Amino acid sequence: MPVLRLDHVQLAMPAGEEDRAAAFYAGMLGIPRVAKPPHLAARGGCWFEREGLKIHLGVETPFLPARKAHPAFVVADLPGFVARLQAHGYPVVEDQPLEGYERRYVDDPFGNRIELMEARSR
Repeated sequence: MPVLRLDHVQLAMPAGEEDRAAAFYAGMLGIPRVAKPPHLAARGGCWFEREGLKIHLGVETPFLPARKAHPAFVVADLPGFVARLQAHGYPVVEDQPLEGYERRYVDDPFGNRIELMEARSR
């Protein structure tokens, strides 16, 4: 059987940092925090979901951030998005364009790499 679709992306985070995760993923990226199922909530971490976009953060000990592997989010108004991130102290790194897209990288509060992409207007 073929793979049908991607359900979610899971990233790691340190224990006890759910508020920092929410400030970034919900506050900066605009992906609302949703309740984890009770049997999984006991493990710590947090989930962020909106429509088909699902980012789950799970506690990992010892914690090591994903520095190369990363989710890539398509955004609207990449320059405005970048300015907002930088105004809140998140360094943004420019990378070579990918055909048809402008893109930047930002780290979440734990050092996980996040790619931000916007289709180029012709």
